[in-house]
Amino acid sequence: MQVSNSEELEIEARIDSLLEGLALTEKIGQMTQVLHFEDQTEGEIKAGRIGSVIHTQGPLPGNGAREWQERFRKLQELALSSHPRIPLLFGVDAVHGQNTFEGATIFPHNIGLGATQNPDLVEKAAAITAMETQATGFNWVFSPCIAIPYNEKWGRVYEAFSESTKLTNSLTAASIRGHQGKLSEAHTVMATAKHFIGDGSTEYGVEGGVTTLSETEIKERLLPPYRAAVASGVGAVMASFNTFEGIPMHAHKNLITGVLKEGMQFDGIMLSDWKGYSRFGEADIINAGIDMVMAVDGDLELFQNGLKKAVETGYVPMERIDDAVRRILRQKFRLGLFENPYPRETFIDSIGTQQHRDVARQAVRESLVLLKNEKNLLPLRPDSGKIVVVGAHAHNAGLQSGGWTIDWQGTDRNYTGATTILEGIQKISEAEVIYDPEGAGKHADADVAIICVGEPPYAEFFGDIGHESNTLQLELSAKQRAYIEHYQGQGVPTVVVLLSGRSMVITSEIKKANAFIAAWLPGSEGDGIAEVLFGKYNFKGRLPHSWPASLDDFKGKYGPNYWQDSIEPMFPLGYGLSYD
Repeated sequence: MQVSNSEELEIEARIDSLLEGLALTEKIGQMTQVLHFEDQTEGEIKAGRIGSVIHTQGPLPGNGAREWQERFRKLQELALSSHPRIPLLFGVDAVHGQNTFEGATIFPHNIGLGATQNPDLVEKAAAITAMETQATGFNWVFSPCIAIPYNEKWGRVYEAFSESTKLTNSLTAASIRGHQGKLSEAHTVMATAKHFIGDGSTEYGVEGGVTTLSETEIKERLLPPYRAAVASGVGAVMASFNTFEGIPMHAHKNLITGVLKEGMQFDGIMLSDWKGYSRFGEADIINAGIDMVMAVDGDLELFQNGLKKAVETGYVPMERIDDAVRRILRQKFRLGLFENPYPRETFIDSIGTQQHRDVARQAVRESLVLLKNEKNLLPLRPDSGKIVVVGAHAHNAGLQSGGWTIDWQGTDRNYTGATTILEGIQKISEAEVIYDPEGAGKHADADVAIICVGEPPYAEFFGDIGHESNTLQLELSAKQRAYIEHYQGQGVPTVVVLLSGRSMVITSEIKKANAFIAAWLPGSEGDGIAEVLFGKYNFKGRLPHSWPASLDDFKGKYGPNYWQDSIEPMFPLGYGLSYD
């Protein structure tokens, strides 16, 4: 639910009044987003030269939510003491819960939510994320990612809901409803649909690479989720780093201004991605339709003076600047920031509550996809004699949560408030539970081995298969494959739980295992997996992506295009077993 027509008319009148009193430097200031921990931030805010503040990898705002709020309250007070007296937007990459704050509720990444096919649950998760994000001082999240991934080699597959445009449309609308509600209400935040457009459909799955899809395919497969986002009143859209038609998307005026703003009638903020001004030129991206630039750190003068000169020489029309500032002010008014600029201390107690974790645990349960269940090995009996739980992923909340968790690239440790898969099993099972992190134990007398395998955490280009910075593969490591062989060799029935941000080639492993589960990146509530393993709940998850059968499927630029090629997947989109 958004504002009424009468409220909109009042907002536009207030914007007109504000714009008349702003100098060019103050207008450019509204278009500028900086990091909260840069040395010059406070002085530039007080001078009226900043419109938004971002929290990302780097020094924390404080110790605990109260200090986070106090930090952002101080910056807001500086903004309101400046000449424009315009409140700040505070943004954060809260992409699966308030994942920058340790102790918050962390939901499954979007690929897991896509497996639930449950828009009501996605809406609840987004609403909880909004409340816990507000509780830490923010009013803007850079979520949801609504890409349609074309290649599992892309390092951000897990940030998107599905390869299905129809499913993505539904979950996009649900996510935005949950985050935004009525924007002026205290517990909501502004959402951001990203990355416009073609981020998940580059050649060879390269982050920020080249998109060579046809206009028809972009229109039919990639644009509909943005139409759904705009129809849901999304407050912001973030530009992508890829190029299309030889033009960087940040500078693609036809798509940003023509298709998104004019064609879809998007009236919110068009945001650049990280330091997009320095990669593609501040004047060119503003002319293309970018309204606010992200992360102007270390070269504020360069950006602002460069844009000011471009306006004074006529290269960037003043009308374009006024339109950008109007869009920014419009969202600040819709958020109610002029009346209520500060975070509510009362929300602090909502962070990581049991009620919120119950919803996250439900999301974990419904995201699990059962790929194989030979001779009905599952569900397990709570009173089994002996259970061996295998692998580091079984008892490490960081590994089970993936990237964008506590740190940008994720973490490999247990973090506050999280429950691991092992802990969930120990809580439910009445059996002797043995933990074998290295997968080398001698336990031929075990009733079952639950073998947890998967990828290490990664984010953005660091997750691209083939990127020079990593050794990631679309297959399990030799060490993890050996876990399965070791326990199969002892004659122990094996259940494999795969924790990954994408579909992986597991053709030989699934043949060896007695049962196989795609668990994606479940977040902080690992005990949700145990609840399904032991039959307290049934499997509901369905594959949000077709599952590849071979590495040979990825020889082409766009991976296995099962929807149009003759290649047969191991499992089709929508596949998933349940208990009889």
